[in-house]
Amino acid sequence: MADLTPNSSFSLTIRLTLPNRSGMLATVTQAIAHVGGNLGQITLVEQTLKISTRDISVDAASTEHAEQIVQAVKALEDINVLEVYDRTFNLHRGGKISIHSKLALTNQADLAMAYTPGVGRICKAIAEDPQQVYSLTIKSNSVAIITDGSAVLGLGNLGAGAALPVMEGKAMLFKEFGRIDAFPICLSTQDTDSIIETVKNIAPVFGGINLEDISAPRCFEIEARLQQALDIPVFHDDQHGTAIVSLAALINALKLVKKSLEEVRIVINGAGAAGVAIARLLRKGGARTIWMCDSRGIISKSRSDLTSQKQEFAVAASGSLADALVDADVFLGVSVPGVLTPDMVRSMAKDSIVMAMANPIPEIQPELVMDDVAVMATGRSDYPNQINNVLAFPGVFRGALDCRASTITTNMYLAAAYAIASLMNVADLDREHIIPSVFDERVVTAVSGAVQQAARQDGVARQ
Repeated sequence: MADLTPNSSFSLTIRLTLPNRSGMLATVTQAIAHVGGNLGQITLVEQTLKISTRDISVDAASTEHAEQIVQAVKALEDINVLEVYDRTFNLHRGGKISIHSKLALTNQADLAMAYTPGVGRICKAIAEDPQQVYSLTIKSNSVAIITDGSAVLGLGNLGAGAALPVMEGKAMLFKEFGRIDAFPICLSTQDTDSIIETVKNIAPVFGGINLEDISAPRCFEIEARLQQALDIPVFHDDQHGTAIVSLAALINALKLVKKSLEEVRIVINGAGAAGVAIARLLRKGGARTIWMCDSRGIISKSRSDLTSQKQEFAVAASGSLADALVDADVFLGVSVPGVLTPDMVRSMAKDSIVMAMANPIPEIQPELVMDDVAVMATGRSDYPNQINNVLAFPGVFRGALDCRASTITTNMYLAAAYAIASLMNVADLDREHIIPSVFDERVVTAVSGAVQQAARQDGVARQ
């Protein structure tokens, strides 16, 4: 296994003192580089004639690697490590989001209009015309981020409290990229009926529901039943956000290798929420040959252990993931680290495309196969071609909220994927640039517009 690239998710700041003489700082930086640390900002905190105090920021590849870096610095003669800060933990302390008033309350008149008694007039107006809730409250621009903590990232069933940092982060992304007010709601139940009833009961506040980190197969039922019960969009990002961005990336990768979606054979490893949603959307987009694999190998018609979702994609073939990949054109991984080997990749068809999206460690580390594939993508920000859901969900919800969609349709998912793909000009496409940056300001506008147009065509837009 090759070492992962150091990245900011394992970033630390080392505060240290060192003799104030030539070459001492270089000794420290060389020690950090020797053990593979990636140097960031170096700040002079204090300096006297004899001693300098500095903060040195370093990116590591893992918690263990971070400790190795610290020990390498501590081992240096005349260097005194005062404190080590985990920058990621520090960023999360006290939470990452807060609620702010849009209006200043500076006098009695402001208070009388914003709250009692003036607010009573607004309540009566909504009671008389329920649709006024969209124009007179936060509902038109608010999304509930719902989780039960049963499938947090790739870490498993961590529970509601441990899921909260992810939901806070999601709320930040909604606000920063889509200008949407999103609220993290972590439920202390993993009972399907209880979750559905809770979401139905809080839905009057929100213009949309974003389901997050709920394990399969329960997530399919929860989403379907909520879509049927509510008149606002319900979107499971682990399914549809992943599928939208995966399709967008694949569209452009196939342009590079001059193959069509209709003719390629696609192997999807991982038959949970993301894998099934990707397969469904690829089919809608024109893919004809999809082989899905789970921990037991190919989803084969000969197997008797398949859920209804897996049965949709059962094929006549059987065998292992390695068997499935022989002469395959595309590998899409939404599974576990290290499941894909270099030999499996080399058995694929010429100009193969590998999208290894397991997080935080992909199905195969890109360094192992960069010379064996035409296009390599991961879910990580420190490698080219990051398949990141933030390219999809802010724009999808922005569009759905702006046209007051009653639901989100498959055509809206497809429109979002095509919009993302279209932002990459053919002249700009290369093996390390198949998808726009998450910081590309055109993305939300393009996705929102495409989603609204599709919603109107499907008859679900109410505005």
